[in-house]
Amino acid sequence: MDSGITPRPVADMSLQYFNPKHSTVVDMIMIQLISAILVSIFILGWKGQELNQQDVSLFMVGIMVSFFLLNTVYARITR
Repeated sequence: MDSGITPRPVADMSLQYFNPKHSTVVDMIMIQLISAILVSIFILGWKGQELNQQDVSLFMVGIMVSFFLLNTVYARITR
């Protein structure tokens, strides 16, 4: 018989949920980088003809930097 107020399966599930084995901060960083890449590509795809050359260059640099940072984060995760 369980002497606590909370049943054991509920307690185990809540511990796994609130204390994950991997860092959720890393997951959030990866999600932000992926979303920055996708948004930049969509802006270039739909509004690329209306943008001037400097704006397009900045978007391309932003995409490349985001890819580089995403690759760095993923390399650290897979170690």
